[in-house]
Amino acid sequence: MECKYMLYCGGCPHRNLSEKNYHELKVNHFNQVVQHLKSQNYHINPPIFIPDGLRRRAALTFRYEKKKLILGFNENSSHNIADIDFCCALTPNINRILLPLKSMLADVCAQPYNFKQGKKISTKYLTQGDVLICAADNGLDIVLEYDAPLDVNVRMIFAEFCQSNDDVIRLSHRRNINDSAETLVQKIAPVVKMGKYSVPIPAGTFLQASSQGEKALADLVVKSLQGTKGMIADLFCGVGTFSYYLNSDLSDIKILAIDSGTELLDGFKNSLNANQIGNIEIKKQNLFKYPLLAEEIAKFDAIVFDPPRSGAKEQCRQIALASPKPRTIVAVSCNPLTFVNDANTLIEAGYDLREITLVDQFVYSNHSELVALFKLL
Repeated sequence: MECKYMLYCGGCPHRNLSEKNYHELKVNHFNQVVQHLKSQNYHINPPIFIPDGLRRRAALTFRYEKKKLILGFNENSSHNIADIDFCCALTPNINRILLPLKSMLADVCAQPYNFKQGKKISTKYLTQGDVLICAADNGLDIVLEYDAPLDVNVRMIFAEFCQSNDDVIRLSHRRNINDSAETLVQKIAPVVKMGKYSVPIPAGTFLQASSQGEKALADLVVKSLQGTKGMIADLFCGVGTFSYYLNSDLSDIKILAIDSGTELLDGFKNSLNANQIGNIEIKKQNLFKYPLLAEEIAKFDAIVFDPPRSGAKEQCRQIALASPKPRTIVAVSCNPLTFVNDANTLIEAGYDLREITLVDQFVYSNHSELVALFKLL
């Protein structure tokens, strides 16, 4: 799909290509990266390309200058904002809200607020911030991120915005990325379907970019672990996506899900209680600083790990040292470059890399994801 912003918006750098040429570009780049694996006996499955227009998450920036509100993504190699009112990559309900959202933010930026510095109180206006939008299965969840207090007038603007837009089911605010989001308006709790479970999501939480991409990744994980019984570790578990799918499709398993995000895990625990799931245990642990140790890993029959772009270097080292080792490892990666390093550690430790599948859910971008299956020789 052609986009009127593609000449300067940095969100989809390859949108100028035909679908065929784009797919060839992605596959060729992927094949070049995996050539650095220390074993070349694996099978590459057919790539999975998620269609355009299904992205359910958007992180937008806004700026208010000369009484004009600009909302969009960064331009190519620039801090300038590409002002948009439609994005070909996003779901229809996110696109529907962009113009009302710009109007609402302009009203908020026009409201003065008091700013105290020492003993002096001055008047300021909001000039910039970020907006996180997530299309849950039952509506839009919006988090406004900007460093300013919320007075009565601003809260009334938010309430009117939510009342006037049926797609919006929750609106929250936080002053910076490290703060917890304060829910300002909630019509109904946002939920997403994961496996057979309906899962409430925290405001501003991380989800896979599309529900179709999530299902593609999860189906590959479940397929790789068919026949597995006993203990499974779900490392870097996030909101518990793979744990839910595994628990929906496999029997006679217990899962230990580990991540470091307090809000993510709190939401995960609440959902487990609501869905009466008793065989998933949650543990809070920073796996970058404190990876699961070799002696702890030895008790698992299988491990799934899905780290951030930096990979799971230290965790893979501990897996390599474990005795006995888990029979099956499933690696999910959003960065093929760091995956190669992690995979080589496992290969050197005696694991056989059986298969890799490219999953492309960041349409027309440089990003690729994959799922890889390792079996102990």
